[in-house]
Amino acid sequence: MTETDSTPKIKKRPLWLRLVAVACVGLTAWHVFATFLWVSPSSELRDAVPDKALRAYMQPMFGQSWSVFAPKPIDGDYSFEVRATLEYTNGRREATQWVDAVNLEMDLIHHNLFPPRASLAGNQLASDYRNKWQKLNDEQKNVVTLGYFKGDDWSNRLNDDLNEREIQSTSSRKNTKSFIETERAASAYATQVAKALWGQDISSVQFRAGRQAVVPFERRNDPEAQRPDAVTIDSGWRGLTVIEGQNEENFAEVFNSLEGVK
Repeated sequence: MTETDSTPKIKKRPLWLRLVAVACVGLTAWHVFATFLWVSPSSELRDAVPDKALRAYMQPMFGQSWSVFAPKPIDGDYSFEVRATLEYTNGRREATQWVDAVNLEMDLIHHNLFPPRASLAGNQLASDYRNKWQKLNDEQKNVVTLGYFKGDDWSNRLNDDLNEREIQSTSSRKNTKSFIETERAASAYATQVAKALWGQDISSVQFRAGRQAVVPFERRNDPEAQRPDAVTIDSGWRGLTVIEGQNEENFAEVFNSLEGVK
């Protein structure tokens, strides 16, 4: 055997395989970096990625929260209840019963190792809405309870009333703007739920976001311990909100397939 014959030959991998490997490494590096930015405190480094882009990537599938760990684990359940006003051809109007969308969406999680992103929509929205609402001042919270549903400009009137009652400070303006964005998302979600449940004959919707704490840890073995009452944030009646890119047919198909929807 000659020296040339004994030299091992290195087989060159196909170009497509190398490209896939590079793409996988790049995707992994981006995911680790994005997760690091998401869980780290606010800093100039976090501004390297636009907040909306980072939030859109991380939520709801990859959202991280230290609240799953001691000493303060998750200790409450959220609800997002929706009802609507049905308007019939004869002019009669009727309000529906309240339906908890979060409770229905839990059907997508139970006994499912790979739950879809839709299973987290209502729960995440209720949490966000509650957190943003808590940062409003008392006058703004009163505005939230009022009805805004008449005319095509109802959303603008709601936003104007919230802005007029903000405190003249940078943090107040930021909190107001953040709540208005979440309020719009909540109205759009409530509209989708209402149309899925009761069809197109609806003229307005109302929603309320609630949270009920679990039995305190120190009383976990007390047979007489009861969960605290739920704390609910009530909105007034809202007009219908449709955000560009929504697919009402797909939403209704998934939502109406849930076990609790009859």
